Amino acid sequence: MTQNTRNTTVLVTGASGRTGSRVAEAARAAGLTVRAASRATGFDWADRASWAAALAGADAAYLMYPTDVGSPAAAGAVGTLAREAVEAGVRRLVLLSSRGEERARPTEEALKESGADWTVVRAAWFAQNFSEGPLVEGLRHGELVFPAGEVREPFIDVRDIADVVVTALTAGERYVGRTLDLTGPRLLTFREAVAEISAATGGTFAYTPVPARQYGENLKAFGVPPEEVDFLVDLFESLLDGRNAHLSQEVRQILGRAPHDFSEFARENAAAGVWKA
Repeated sequence: MTQNTRNTTVLVTGASGRTGSRVAEAARAAGLTVRAASRATGFDWADRASWAAALAGADAAYLMYPTDVGSPAAAGAVGTLAREAVEAGVRRLVLLSSRGEERARPTEEALKESGADWTVVRAAWFAQNFSEGPLVEGLRHGELVFPAGEVREPFIDVRDIADVVVTALTAGERYVGRTLDLTGPRLLTFREAVAEISAATGGTFAYTPVPARQYGENLKAFGVPPEEVDFLVDLFESLLDGRNAHLSQEVRQILGRAPHDFSEFARENAAAGVWKA
């Protein structure tokens, strides 16, 4: 690390979520003071009045927009918060973005135009999407129904994303003005990923690919709002088309080690009983 972290305070948005909780953990381990921001602590992306208190006295921030970085409201919210951060003296901002998602680009541009010392982290599909969130319940009942066909994805462990974010925040100017492309170490189809979970648990889990629009109808049946369903259907139809079926070496280059393998993720979560019914 090229800067003193002892007196550095980093604001972590989404601090109770999949990435934010790991970023907070990694930041504390690196000696940073973490200001956890979530609705539980009074921070709300939809309530601009809640932002000033979160930003006051911070030195840097990790920005994770809820729902999706490519959602219609994301660019406006991220751009506005980034400008307020710069005005408050919080110039060092790292944004979590999505690899291959063209709808995320306006949000990235809004960050870049804010005057911040920015870094964009474009991450592949999270391994933890299989262990936390909406896919888990299906797996616990023995089947993952999802509109990914047989596309190959370079699943990345969220712990690697967190370590990259903290490195970007603590490495001086090295990653300022850069867009980082993060993947896991190998390509797997969703079917192969589910097979690895089966092997790790000693059980038998099925993978059933369905068209995105059929998956959308399933979401509506579970009460997901129609406008959110429409966004997700369009997102899956574009993002899960094979465009991400290639690897990046940036995790290794930035951290000096290989990214976690999906098999390691599967073994750890199987041991923790994540997929038990």
